[in-house]
Amino acid sequence: MSQYRTIIGIETHAELKTVSKMFCGCINDPFHAPAPNTYTCPVCLGLPGALPVPNKKAIEWTLKLGLALGCKVNLFSKFDRKHYFYPDLPKGYQISQYDLPFCFDGILKTNEGDVRIRRVHLEEDTGKLIHDTVNSGQVTLIDFNRGGVPLVEIVTEPDIHSATQAKEYTKKLRQIIRYLDISDCDMEKGGMRLEANISLQEIKTQNAEIKDTDETLPGYKVELKNINSFRFLERGIVYEIERQKQLLDKGETPVQETRGYNPSKDETFTQRVKESAEDYRYFPDPDIPPIRFKEEYIESIRKTIPELPQAIVERWSREYGINSKAGEILAEEPEKGKIYNEAILDIHSRQEPTDKFANFIANQPTDWGSKVISTEAILTAFRKSIVVDEIQDSEITVVISVVLKTNQDIVRQYVSGKEQVLNFLIGSVMKELKKKIDVSRVQKLIVESIQKEYTAS
Repeated sequence: MSQYRTIIGIETHAELKTVSKMFCGCINDPFHAPAPNTYTCPVCLGLPGALPVPNKKAIEWTLKLGLALGCKVNLFSKFDRKHYFYPDLPKGYQISQYDLPFCFDGILKTNEGDVRIRRVHLEEDTGKLIHDTVNSGQVTLIDFNRGGVPLVEIVTEPDIHSATQAKEYTKKLRQIIRYLDISDCDMEKGGMRLEANISLQEIKTQNAEIKDTDETLPGYKVELKNINSFRFLERGIVYEIERQKQLLDKGETPVQETRGYNPSKDETFTQRVKESAEDYRYFPDPDIPPIRFKEEYIESIRKTIPELPQAIVERWSREYGINSKAGEILAEEPEKGKIYNEAILDIHSRQEPTDKFANFIANQPTDWGSKVISTEAILTAFRKSIVVDEIQDSEITVVISVVLKTNQDIVRQYVSGKEQVLNFLIGSVMKELKKKIDVSRVQKLIVESIQKEYTAS
């Protein structure tokens, strides 16, 4: 059995939430349209003679995302026509970008290594196919409300080597996009779609140890198309790795194709043979002039980038001592991150325990933050939950001494190994103190007192 190295590149599509579509003035709201084909016009329906006009805000947001990912910007760029025939594409081509994308050469860090961003480009989305039954017959209907919606695509280099890394990369990318407030990335509705190009590279081994890896990429790749869940992406990649291993072990090369993922069967399935760039016959769109940017304009966009999740987590660790794991939970959603940031600042200014606040939030149910919608409400909930340790250890010890002397039988049981009776002693001390004290603190002092006063004798 040969050993293999997994090679994965990810393509991510996210619909931008501009007011209007990419090349026309139609409303960009496909998920809330009152009826199919409501938000359409000659441009997004591809009617003869209709001329596209690029959406400036969509271009600006694409540049903003590229800069947030550390990309370089092509100061001279253009739109291209990507030709292919499919019912959801009435023009017979998609306006996209080919050799001069707006942004290129970025990076996104993961726990399993850096993932290089090859390109961030802008294009138009296609219509939506709806498979239904009409008059007892199976039909495919087309809704063009989504056609022409601005769609940003982020393409990585083949730097991902596991299903877990692919999942982490896509989750972090979605988090950044949401923090920039340029897309809702609603995966359930199709507002963000994931595609993974997967292949396996044979590792040359000697005595079961990796001695050399062929740097050239495998001569094939299989694309998992239109995945709308991080878990499905992870499971689909796991299945695909095993499927390809079995083929390669038999001396067969996997077919270069596009496959889908069936979550109910937890397996991938063939959709169509994979196209290459040449198949699309790209050429510059003659209806859209090339675009030139000035450095000053790029810098003005860079200044609008907010503090991003990774920077927030690092700052919380540096300034407030919050560990990175808790920080990542707090910073996961932009709405929550903003509220938690305000709350931590207030707690820190009052010299309250920021680490306890982080743990308090991290231990709440997943949907808790959506129910507690204000900073004040969160602070109130936290302050009700924490224990105020105003009493000194010496005061507690005095009470413990009295309780132990009046409950000698219980103490002897504890010393003999019946640790469960310790709860009775803790309750008795808490009752005598008549103050809200950290239970673990009281327990520690009781155990220390028993060890000092009783076990020694």
